[in-house]
Amino acid sequence: MRKLVLAVFVISVSLLWAVPTKPPARKTAAKKSGAAAAKKRAASSKKPAGATATARKKPAGATATARKKRPVTRRVRWTPWKEPTYADSTIGDNVDGEDLVVRRAAVEALGPYNGTVVVADPNTGRVLTIVNQKLAYKSGFQPCSTFKVLVGLAALSEGIIDRDTPIHLYGRTSMNLTQAIAKSNNLYFESLGRKLGFEKVSYYARLFGLGERATLGGDAEQPGTLPEEPPKNGGVSMMCSFGEGIQLSPLQYAAAISTIANGGTLYYLQHPQTQQEADGFQPRVKRHLEIQPWLAEIKPGMTGTTEYGTGRRAAYDSSEPILGKTGTCTDRTSPTHLGWFGSFNNVDRNRLVVVVLLTGGRPVNGPVASGVAGNVYRALSEKSYFAQERLHSPAGLVNSQACCGQ
Repeated sequence: MRKLVLAVFVISVSLLWAVPTKPPARKTAAKKSGAAAAKKRAASSKKPAGATATARKKPAGATATARKKRPVTRRVRWTPWKEPTYADSTIGDNVDGEDLVVRRAAVEALGPYNGTVVVADPNTGRVLTIVNQKLAYKSGFQPCSTFKVLVGLAALSEGIIDRDTPIHLYGRTSMNLTQAIAKSNNLYFESLGRKLGFEKVSYYARLFGLGERATLGGDAEQPGTLPEEPPKNGGVSMMCSFGEGIQLSPLQYAAAISTIANGGTLYYLQHPQTQQEADGFQPRVKRHLEIQPWLAEIKPGMTGTTEYGTGRRAAYDSSEPILGKTGTCTDRTSPTHLGWFGSFNNVDRNRLVVVVLLTGGRPVNGPVASGVAGNVYRALSEKSYFAQERLHSPAGLVNSQACCGQ
């Protein structure tokens, strides 16, 4: 009996090892049902193109009605500037007595900008053209960094510095006059202002004609202003780095730059209003300035402005270098963002002074103004303007006043 039971047991174990195992029926069924469900979901997500398009389409009337109910709101960007950046700057100009070749070059160079371009002959004081005469005659603006040229000449004349004198700015950084003008460094000229003092700075500003009319008999021109005491905003330091407290017209700056360009003679500017006045033009001298010893010290910085500094956009031909100074700031009295560039070209004949003032918003700055001036010089050079002979009348070279006793 035991043998029979043992035999049955051995046979049962052998059969178990011989039959392959299968997963439980419930797990297999679960996997199949899961796969089927996934296929069903995939199939349900794919809809005919026509059905989708039909589902998205809404009645035209319903859509229009829904849009009409939504209020239309437009976001207006706030800006502190009161003057537009772009405008027609030729409106109201009288061109009867102007040099029309120069006029055309200045108008095209200014383009759509809101501003003024003054072009003058530094050797006679004749104004060849003014684009936007209303702005040039009747408005005075903060000169920004253009005032630094006059501060540099004052410091040279007083013996405070020479061209290569380094002035410590911060850390291990120092700078000389040439670098400071080219790069328009504020800390450098703030230091010069403190060394000069308010009275000296004011004296040299008057010497170059600031605070008085630049034109001869030009009642339409505003004389501008010089502060009677150090400005409350930053004192003499801000006055010497940003022109704080000073109101300057483009005509006044053209007269000052002409004095540097011609070697020290401050002419009355004259803007002929008719062709008859242009034909009978006679120069008039306001005063002579003893600045000749210092011009060789200041000019490298003005040349550096257009070669590697803030006025690089003005440069166009190494054989006709341009000397200049940029200015960028906000005139808070307006308030208006300003872009200045005062310049003259170093050519043998027909040397010109070009002063550009742009008014408007943030796109306006000194480098942009330098580009406008550069385009004036370039256009005239392409017409061989600087190679032509221009006759001057010496009959009116009258020194009408001496300047400026301390």
